[in-house]
Amino acid sequence: MDSGGTSSPRDRARQLMMAAVDDEITPEERDELEAALAGDAALRDEWDAFMRLREVTGGMTVRRPPPEIWESYWEGVYRRFERGLGWVLASVGAIVIATWGTWEWVSQLMADVETPILVRWSVLAMCAGLVILFVSVVRERWFMSRSDPYRDVLR
Repeated sequence: MDSGGTSSPRDRARQLMMAAVDDEITPEERDELEAALAGDAALRDEWDAFMRLREVTGGMTVRRPPPEIWESYWEGVYRRFERGLGWVLASVGAIVIATWGTWEWVSQLMADVETPILVRWSVLAMCAGLVILFVSVVRERWFMSRSDPYRDVLR
């Protein structure tokens, strides 16, 4: 429990109080906490407040929503799934068509000997750079979405 750093006896007592509230305290630490509480009235008041809070929150239960709420919830889930699937399919189709069109345009541009070679290679470099940037952003978003600690936080 001890972090090994420099902390005051009061800070140590507060750490022990948190451990005791969570039932994660050893008998030796409980003795240490009792000694600290016996010697400090302010700490004893904090401890009493924590124990009252624990009693109140320990008796709380989650109220079950009525069936109408569950029905509208599942309708919303289905609606979001359908729209999400629609957007994914539309996006994939647009990407395939845009990639094909770009490929055809670049192929024709590279075969055109009248266009200066610098322009042809610059267009090819620009397209390659855009593809690299697109893949980089998609890869980063995908990895971040899997490990985003704020994914389930509602605003």
